Amino acid sequence: MKDPGALARLVQRLYPGARLLAARPLAGGVSAEVTALEVAHPDGRAETLVLRRHGAADLARDPDIAAHEFRLLQVLQAAGVPAPRPLHLDTSGTILPTPFLLQGFVDGDTEDVPADLDDHMRQIAEALAAIHRVPALPFLPLQEEQAAALIARPRPEPDETLAESRLRAALAAAWPPPRRNPPVLLHGDVWPGNLLWRGGRLQAVVDWEDAAAGDPLADLANARLELFLAHGEDAMAALTRHYLALTGADTTALPLWELWAALRPIAGLPGWGLEPAEERSLRERHRAFTGRALAAGGWG
Repeated sequence: MKDPGALARLVQRLYPGARLLAARPLAGGVSAEVTALEVAHPDGRAETLVLRRHGAADLARDPDIAAHEFRLLQVLQAAGVPAPRPLHLDTSGTILPTPFLLQGFVDGDTEDVPADLDDHMRQIAEALAAIHRVPALPFLPLQEEQAAALIARPRPEPDETLAESRLRAALAAAWPPPRRNPPVLLHGDVWPGNLLWRGGRLQAVVDWEDAAAGDPLADLANARLELFLAHGEDAMAALTRHYLALTGADTTALPLWELWAALRPIAGLPGWGLEPAEERSLRERHRAFTGRALAAGGWG
């Protein structure tokens, strides 16, 4: 949001007498525009608000995505899930031309190297288990159906250095996975960049635009991949151990969900802007993860 006048009017409209002190962009998902608003209230209290506006792609996929995300954050707050606090929803188009929501600012940052890896993974597992205790919400898309659409959409030039064709063939032959766990709320994109920490404590899981309903193994598989890429096998094993101790989830279909998780980032990886050495390392770990999943599912 580049119009400070519009932001100032937004603050004054929603919080009469308050003043906008500053605005700065935040990273907030692939297609959402996220802005931190520093606000001074009439009583002298300072507060940071977070403005989220979904882009054209999200609105085309779900015209009510702002209302759905706001409702989701309300449910998460009531369930005790560490997530941003929802403050205000506007779908009128009279303040800003597109729907938006305001949420509380979470004071935290992503930690590149955790001081205590096992404790770090335990906290992520606890947050994941808390998310999965929330029943599937009726307005959320079904993860299994989204996955099927990705599997059925081949690319003209598959990345064979990451075994893309082999991944797709194994997935197409075995999809859908066996349903051994009840459908639950899924975050949809659990990775280190969506986890905010302060003083070694997990403060919040953010960026809920990919939330879906389905098998909790979908989230577990994606988190295993991301943590394997970021921190290696010990991190992935610790996350899984803690998560299964908390939930007792049936992991029969985990290798298949892991193949789906491995397929997801392949198309976008060249555009991540990584340094050559970093990309080579990531690709090596991705191949190792894929090989493990293929072997575990009997496709190796």
